[in-house]
Amino acid sequence: MTLDLDTARSSPTRSAEPTALAEGSTALSTLDLLEAEAIHVIREVVAEFERPVLLFSGGKDSVVVLHLATKAFAPGKVPFPVLHVDTGHNFPEVLAFRDATVERLGIRLEVAKVQDYIDDGRLAERADGTRNPLQTLPLLDAIAAGRHDAVFGGARRDEDKARAKERIISLRDEFGQWDPRNQRPELWSLYNGRHTPGQHVRAFPISNWTELDVWSYIQREGIPLPSLYFAHEREVYSRDGMWRPVGEFSPPRENETVEVRTVRYRTVGDMSCTGAVESDAADLASIVAEVAVSTITERGATRADDRLSEAAMEDRKKDGYF
Repeated sequence: MTLDLDTARSSPTRSAEPTALAEGSTALSTLDLLEAEAIHVIREVVAEFERPVLLFSGGKDSVVVLHLATKAFAPGKVPFPVLHVDTGHNFPEVLAFRDATVERLGIRLEVAKVQDYIDDGRLAERADGTRNPLQTLPLLDAIAAGRHDAVFGGARRDEDKARAKERIISLRDEFGQWDPRNQRPELWSLYNGRHTPGQHVRAFPISNWTELDVWSYIQREGIPLPSLYFAHEREVYSRDGMWRPVGEFSPPRENETVEVRTVRYRTVGDMSCTGAVESDAADLASIVAEVAVSTITERGATRADDRLSEAAMEDRKKDGYF
């Protein structure tokens, strides 16, 4: 089957429900097409590569990719492990969700800890306190140690200009680096996974999804998520136009006032670099409605690490970041 995503995306309604054509027949909705494409990518990678792994943080995008993998191989188990690069500054709710999810699905969890690299001197703490940019070396070492030749990720093209450049199957060289000028064509849903020893690919099954697609799919499938994605009261303070969480790894400065506000998180990273947005969206329907009218991407609205420079994400991706 050919997945005509351009036609689907041109529809003014982008309905998540099948549209009746004639009695007894239906057309695939946008979500059906996106799901089919993602499952196709996951199955192709598993068929072609020997030791795939899924980057799994407990964030919504990696949760969706894992859900798609369970559907791709049902009734069997997901045939590859998940890998989390643990910065040590994670939200406790997300770590608890991560552990509960892998236990429920019976899959193996690999963890690479940034703290280990700081303790033995391979990495040093940054002056700004965030550890997100420190994840690259532990990630590349974990890929090498696990001999993973394909790494699934939950990145989407609508998140960031650098991610918009990347292919669904993206080659990384012997040093784990990405060259945006050396991209392979992906015509007619044909993917080139050719690589030499030492190289690997990153595979992004939901690359063509938007944030609204992700939330609409989560609502349709009833996919569980960490509680911090939903509106709740939390102690926060304002910094750089974002509501930052109060915690051990993100303490307020002397001139910053702590307030209790009703907030939720659109994306999840370090506590030290992820901001919340004011919201009363406490259920999936409310979140879908809220995202539908948003004019700022979730990373643009809530990620301080992407504001380090105009090319912050691209620079990190060139070095081997997600």
